[in-house]
Amino acid sequence: MAVPKIVLFYAFTPLPDPEAIRLWQHTLASSLGLTGRILISEHGINGTVGGDIAAVKKYVRGLRGYAAFKSIDVKWSDGTGNDFPRLSVKVRPEIVTFGVPGEVKVDDHGVIGGGTPLSPRAVHELVSERGDEVVFFDGRNRFEAEIGRFRDAVVPDVETTRDFVAELDSGRYDHLKSRPVVTYCTGGVRCEVLSALMRNRGFEEVYQLDGGIVRYGETFGDDGLWEGSLYVFDGRMNVEFSPAATVLGRCTECGTPTSRYRNHPDLDGRDLTLVCEGCVPDPVGS
Repeated sequence: MAVPKIVLFYAFTPLPDPEAIRLWQHTLASSLGLTGRILISEHGINGTVGGDIAAVKKYVRGLRGYAAFKSIDVKWSDGTGNDFPRLSVKVRPEIVTFGVPGEVKVDDHGVIGGGTPLSPRAVHELVSERGDEVVFFDGRNRFEAEIGRFRDAVVPDVETTRDFVAELDSGRYDHLKSRPVVTYCTGGVRCEVLSALMRNRGFEEVYQLDGGIVRYGETFGDDGLWEGSLYVFDGRMNVEFSPAATVLGRCTECGTPTSRYRNHPDLDGRDLTLVCEGCVPDPVGS
């Protein structure tokens, strides 16, 4: 029986010929029957792909066979077998679209001028030493934080990653510039860039959660500082780290606690909406 798996990965490293990397990646992934989304730029690679575990293992071996990606951090999770509609491999100006490709600089060690990486355990040590002085800063879109976030985190009012630069430049967070700020996101890629943008704007002590929420959840589950469910950009929509996960979201129709996102128009005209099974049941056989 096929065992579906999903891998999440990224690497910031100079790629002088992104188009050549795109062709190689498309050939590698498609030959193994994988689906998902891979973005490539002169700054590096960012991808999520899924398929049968044997095929995914072969893909990871092939990915790491390229010298620039030999040490790439790959995060594994269980799939459903129907997590992505197709394979998409594209070249973009940025592997995370903040809209400032000229401001992001990378070398063989990653993003230049970014925050200090902290492992999940090192984050706990920082909080133990500095207490309430530590600020968790969410590097994701606002709707993702509706179902899960770090306790007492600052959640910027952004609908897309492109909104972060204007949000930082607004002065709304200037009072945090002298405090220890821990940026976090799903797998780590967005806060790699965000932490550099924050440092460029005068934030003095910036950290980034190494490996993102995924790695934190693998380490502490729901027994740490994380609360709720993790939104993911595939057919699963959200994942929990344990059966004890707190439910933070509320159904937009009836107010019932839920972490369930579905495509459903709400009063604001959005399609992706928090709705419970009772209000918007899944189609039979889905």
